[in-house]
Amino acid sequence: MTHLVVLQHLEREGPARFAEEALRRGWAVTVCRPDRGEPMPRLGPDQALLVLGGPMGVADIGSPSFPWLEGEVALLRECLACERPVIGLCLGAQLLAFAAGGQVVPLMAGEPPVRAYEVGWGPVAWSRTQEQEPVLAGLDAALPALHWHGDRIQLPAAATLLGSTPLCAEQMFRIGHHAHGLQFHVEVTDAALEAWLDEDGDYVRMALGPDGVEQVRAGQGRWGEEGERQGRRLINNLLDRACALLGGYPLM
Repeated sequence: MTHLVVLQHLEREGPARFAEEALRRGWAVTVCRPDRGEPMPRLGPDQALLVLGGPMGVADIGSPSFPWLEGEVALLRECLACERPVIGLCLGAQLLAFAAGGQVVPLMAGEPPVRAYEVGWGPVAWSRTQEQEPVLAGLDAALPALHWHGDRIQLPAAATLLGSTPLCAEQMFRIGHHAHGLQFHVEVTDAALEAWLDEDGDYVRMALGPDGVEQVRAGQGRWGEEGERQGRRLINNLLDRACALLGGYPLM
């Protein structure tokens, strides 16, 4: 049985739609919580890895507050070396890029550059065609996506850029044929978003102003349905790719 192993870093940021789609396929889904002291998983030949987001970052590697970050980077390097299917979301994408030799820096914008945050709904435009990238099959030219970050990935030489926004170029990338990173969020359900807004509202208001929470809710009302439709297609494309790499069926 194909198995999706998930690294989760805090309660509100779970696998959500990734788990729903994997379970619908008959996959097993196991969630590991290194933030709670659970050991890093030892991955078997039928297992793909999903690394979720969180408020910590690459700059926190080595901090006694997050001792497990070093273990995650080591696991990601192992997955890259053996070409295991990996999907990284937000923090997970940043750790994946770092494991491959990239860097993560504060997001800056404007002239002169000032600190910036990308929070709320915005379109991710693809920089590769569907013929070049099977994981983009069936998607529109741009995907309305939820953003929730203040860092920017400097991609390693081995990475191929797949999608960007005007504020942050490195939104989706591929390393080799087996590892994909998404800076944006396609996994978040309506209920989960409400939990994010409730628990992380100060961050949203810092990024967007006093009415930031209301702005994100308005964006959800406008873009949420289309974002879910295309987001689930992208999730299934990524799971298709993982299944093919694990021997479930031939690569496209």
